[in-house]
Amino acid sequence: KLTLLTIIILHAAAFSSLQPITRISRNKQLYSSQWDDSSSPLQQVEPVSTNPSDSRSIARLEKFARLPVWPVWNGVFIFLVSKLFGQETAAKLEDAIGGRVCPNFFQPEQTSPFIMLVHHRHSFAPWDPLRYIQKTFFPEGFPAHPHRGFVTVTYILKGGFTHRDSLGIKQVYGAEERHKGKHTQWLTTGAGILHEEMWDIAPDKGGIDFLQPSSQELYQLWLNVPSDKKMIPPRVDILGGEDETPTVINESNGGKSETLVLAGTFQGRTSKAPCLSNVSIFHVKMSQGSTWKYEIPASFRTAIIYVRTGSLSIGAMRVPPHYTAYLGVSGSILEISSKEGADFLLLAGEPLSEPVAAQGSMVMNSPEEINLAYSDYQSGRMGAPWSETLTDEEWMQHVAKFPSTYKVDESTQ
Repeated sequence: KLTLLTIIILHAAAFSSLQPITRISRNKQLYSSQWDDSSSPLQQVEPVSTNPSDSRSIARLEKFARLPVWPVWNGVFIFLVSKLFGQETAAKLEDAIGGRVCPNFFQPEQTSPFIMLVHHRHSFAPWDPLRYIQKTFFPEGFPAHPHRGFVTVTYILKGGFTHRDSLGIKQVYGAEERHKGKHTQWLTTGAGILHEEMWDIAPDKGGIDFLQPSSQELYQLWLNVPSDKKMIPPRVDILGGEDETPTVINESNGGKSETLVLAGTFQGRTSKAPCLSNVSIFHVKMSQGSTWKYEIPASFRTAIIYVRTGSLSIGAMRVPPHYTAYLGVSGSILEISSKEGADFLLLAGEPLSEPVAAQGSMVMNSPEEINLAYSDYQSGRMGAPWSETLTDEEWMQHVAKFPSTYKVDESTQ
């Protein structure tokens, strides 16, 4: 069994300690007290009264702890910098050198259908001797683990991932030239799947640049699905390119914004993500002095913004880097400005209005369904875990020897 802290560092509750997400949320102050680089406690912010009545405003800000990993020593150094020079300087340093992961543990009842968002920023240097010692007990990625009842959306900004699963599917995707524009995996876990996610740190053009670390950065979002979709056949989609995840470019006030549509529709451009409920997921980049506007559908009572770099303002409220802003439920217009430029992720969607039971790596509607999910996993109905050290041939032999009861949706392959 892995410890709870290891689970959070590795995959934000993806492995076998199986602590409920609600318990993790209640305990997050434990980790914040050690690794929180903010100078103040979590902030409660009233909606800004200067906004027009039809504008969506900030209801609350929250900053989650950023944990040191890959490499740990970078993360510890960044933490010390945050204490000496402030969190915004530390945010710029993290963006440059990597070494931290930040799990945003949402409250599913309040943020439906969004369960959790994890921001990873890491680097792997060929010349780092400690890296090779660490690899002997701490794998560079996430070995085989089970899921049921939700969707994982993995969007890669730097580097890449190698995916292998209990259905015999292997996919390599990411943000580098070798990935040919396929930067996002949409994994519908359905009735059950085991999968392995290991960092793809191979160079683009052969050989290894001994002096250049491999930069890795991604978001992974856990997205809940309606109860009648939780036991459908699993499905794995790789997305990217203008036909599947279009980019919308706007100019305003002498500035420019770019909006990558990962899910939903923005200004008439629609993603081909296989959404099982009504959601929008946008990656937005704003230049200095620009503004950005989005007309939020009336049913999208949930809206969350995570600021990756820079800062932005909604009304009179500034949101610094690495903060999460929860918007109010009313108002159809979201208008954002940025003096210095900003890079952020917007999550907006229609709440499912169903009970949520989330424990470890399963998301269902009741504790009984959670218990059944783990019983099915332990009995081998989802297949059996394998070692990340297996070759592709050995992994395929393993999958054939321990087949999953839940077959892939053939119509999607």
